[in-house]
Amino acid sequence: MGVARLLAKGWVVFCLFAGAHALNLALARGEMPVEAVQTVGICVALFAAMGLLFVGGFGASSGAGSFLARLRPRHFMPGFNEMVFVVFVALSLLVQIAVAPATIGGPVATAIQNAMDKVVPGQHALAAALGAHGLDGGRLFASAFAWLLAIIYVASAVSRIGLAAGLIRLERALRPSPFGPTLLAALYGLVAIVGIQLFYVGSVYPWLDVAAFTDITGALLIGLVPLLLAYLIVAALAMLKASGPAK
Repeated sequence: MGVARLLAKGWVVFCLFAGAHALNLALARGEMPVEAVQTVGICVALFAAMGLLFVGGFGASSGAGSFLARLRPRHFMPGFNEMVFVVFVALSLLVQIAVAPATIGGPVATAIQNAMDKVVPGQHALAAALGAHGLDGGRLFASAFAWLLAIIYVASAVSRIGLAAGLIRLERALRPSPFGPTLLAALYGLVAIVGIQLFYVGSVYPWLDVAAFTDITGALLIGLVPLLLAYLIVAALAMLKASGPAK
């Protein structure tokens, strides 16, 4: 998967996830559902279009022709890994909105949090940041659940990494790109390392103020970023596999 298409898919998921949280907040404030859907829908559409235009410009600047001209609906049709990713994003959203606030201190929520505390160092940093502001509201459970889904996704996708690498080789044979698999693997890997340090290790949480955890920004950091990081890690591994000889 090229950089432009990866950015386009990530931006669409980002906008839809943020829009769902914005709609939930609007309904919680007592706004009329029709008006809330219209307002949020327009904002999501504008932000999505803005991002896709930027990605289209990046694709055109790569020297491989216009990205938007080459873009087809099939490019957004999800494969198996993408379908699993979309389902996991929907599950994370559902837990954040409807499940986590109602299960604080429950046995299932506590068990998942305890398990992720031993696996994800960032959970401790998030707990410390939330505790400093007297916040929880299910945020720790939502974060633990998102990291659990991210780990499951990586484990599932890695088992089919050879197939993903083969598809990348086939796509590049049909449509050569100025960016080789080795370069893209290094780029994705570098971004993934930064993401791991910021979110998996938790270096970013002490720098955030209370507002970052009580609005849509916090919802994105807690519920979506772990899954986006997992998707990026899988993309990096697939590119690295594709850079080697076919077996």
